[in-house]
Amino acid sequence: MTDVNKKELPYFHIDGGYGGNQSWFLDPWMHIGGCGALTMCDLLLYQCICRGRTECYPFDASHLTKRDYRKFGMQMKPYLRPRESGIKDLKTFMDGAMIYLEDSEIEGFSMGRLDGSRPCEEAEAAVVDRIDHDMPVPMLMLKHRDKKFSFFEWHWFLIVGYERRQNGFYVKIATYGKEHWLNFNEFWDTGELERGGLVLVSDQA
Repeated sequence: MTDVNKKELPYFHIDGGYGGNQSWFLDPWMHIGGCGALTMCDLLLYQCICRGRTECYPFDASHLTKRDYRKFGMQMKPYLRPRESGIKDLKTFMDGAMIYLEDSEIEGFSMGRLDGSRPCEEAEAAVVDRIDHDMPVPMLMLKHRDKKFSFFEWHWFLIVGYERRQNGFYVKIATYGKEHWLNFNEFWDTGELERGGLVLVSDQA
């Protein structure tokens, strides 16, 4: 019987890392601020490795390496360019990502957004819907009053799973080559006026 309270998407590993890792980059801008570009890279790598969309990754998908991942990130860089203030809104990410898809002749994807000011229940439902449709969820976190989440501040990453537990709704996050389980209710309610949000990706191909 399928557990309706938990779902983890299959994911990919590169040289032992859980997904890609921003710290692998030699380019200083990508090393410091490439999270937006690399979140899109990881989303497309997932499409290739886990959903058979081979056109989404321009290198050898049967042998993932840090070197090819760095090349992929540098291809994405002009579209989701690291900048001093970061890619700090959902629209900038979506616009750059869609231009990359168009230029790369990758068809079938569309994107919507859910602003971080929306109620947590709405965000939770959106995460469950996308994960249940086998689609990771790009998320932007800006500031957070709870310092236990400081590692994720001003950062883009992917949500790749969820679990309903007795003490709340948890999400599985992939970033910096590792996985993290976080209480989504605490994570979403940042306590700040300036918030990020979710990018909701659909695939009609």
